[in-house]
Amino acid sequence: MDHRNDAALQFLATRRSHPPKMMTGPGPDPDQLADLLTLAARVPDHGKLEPWRFVVLGRQTLEAMAPRLRDAVLAAGQDQAAADKAASAMASPVIVAVVFSPVDSPKVPEWEQVLSTGALCLGLVNAALASGWGAAWLTGFAALDQSFSQAHLGIAAHERVAGLIHIGTRGAQPPERPRPDIAAKTEWRP
Repeated sequence: MDHRNDAALQFLATRRSHPPKMMTGPGPDPDQLADLLTLAARVPDHGKLEPWRFVVLGRQTLEAMAPRLRDAVLAAGQDQAAADKAASAMASPVIVAVVFSPVDSPKVPEWEQVLSTGALCLGLVNAALASGWGAAWLTGFAALDQSFSQAHLGIAAHERVAGLIHIGTRGAQPPERPRPDIAAKTEWRP
């Protein structure tokens, strides 16, 4: 094939998310982050609807959000350990909330818009990793609790947080994890 990209294939064969607890500061500056968002937005998007948007959370916002998140988790009936874990997730240098914001369309079903948003989340992680940053796609209470995300992330009632993309300076290389048995997950129909 004339268009083979061995460097890209090697990256995909070895890519590994970096857990936020293994990241340190600094995170990308606004210009670097704008470049990553531009790369991430190169996703399949039937109808060119752009059914997603970004909310960038810097350190000042994350520090203010952590105690509010702890309180919200406790108010939801979870224990102190769950509340502390949720709050500790706000320690990343920068977090990009990828917001699924569906667009009414007679031609493009919402399901395709969801898939485009998921592709964008992975695209942002991969853009950050390929640029030398540590990155991971997580959710958790801050993303999944609609009332919290509306109050503290500015999410509208018709929107959902698809992912919280944590980005920072890489720490130690995370250990490899088991990968799927592709043969067991594949059905061939010649």
